[in-house]
Amino acid sequence: MTGINSLAIVSGAAKGIGHACVKAFVTQGWQVGALDQDETVRTTFASEKGVTPLVADVTDPVALQTELDRLPSSAAALVNAAGIFPPTSLATFEIEQYRRIFDVNVLGTLLLSQLVSRRMTDGGVIVNLSSINAFVPRADQLIYAATKAAIVSLTRSMASDLAPRRIRVNAVAPGPIETKGVRDLGARLEEAAQQVPLGRVGSAFEVADLVLWLVHGRGAQFITGETVVCSGGLLMR
Repeated sequence: MTGINSLAIVSGAAKGIGHACVKAFVTQGWQVGALDQDETVRTTFASEKGVTPLVADVTDPVALQTELDRLPSSAAALVNAAGIFPPTSLATFEIEQYRRIFDVNVLGTLLLSQLVSRRMTDGGVIVNLSSINAFVPRADQLIYAATKAAIVSLTRSMASDLAPRRIRVNAVAPGPIETKGVRDLGARLEEAAQQVPLGRVGSAFEVADLVLWLVHGRGAQFITGETVVCSGGLLMR
């Protein structure tokens, strides 16, 4: 069962949507393992009650297990928010770039899900982060879009695998979201907002609230294997 004082593990916790998810869980009384390869996750959550910072690359199973062993109990929820999205195109992508993006975004999701699910409480929840780029790819996100499409498929397969233990697995596919990482890539969010039917881009905390609802919200307990789009109407399915 999920709820107050349950343990959630969030990857990509140092910034962006992952950081917002940590904050959302803490607000609801959860204990959180905040995982990131960036050492700043330690200082970011140093004074945050109920948060245990964990430092590991999601592609390194040994380092992941070492950090997970520091947690005091089995997890009731896992959020796979770690991901990278450097621009790529068919004309210019490089093999090492392809491997790194797939390793972090897809292999990282698989490895962490495998390790956490082994000792996850029955009835737990996993939420993966996909993107609307899985369905409507951008010209400058060739490889990233492919990884996020893979996450949609993995979510279905994981949901099927874990259903006998009543572990639900869903994904969230955000549209344009205001984060420092997106800004750093030079994204023109003001222009993007003009394309969104609701007239604005989303916030990381709105995505985090959706993640939290999928974990323990009323009405979400019979949902598994689904990818929920959060795009202000930019993508309607």
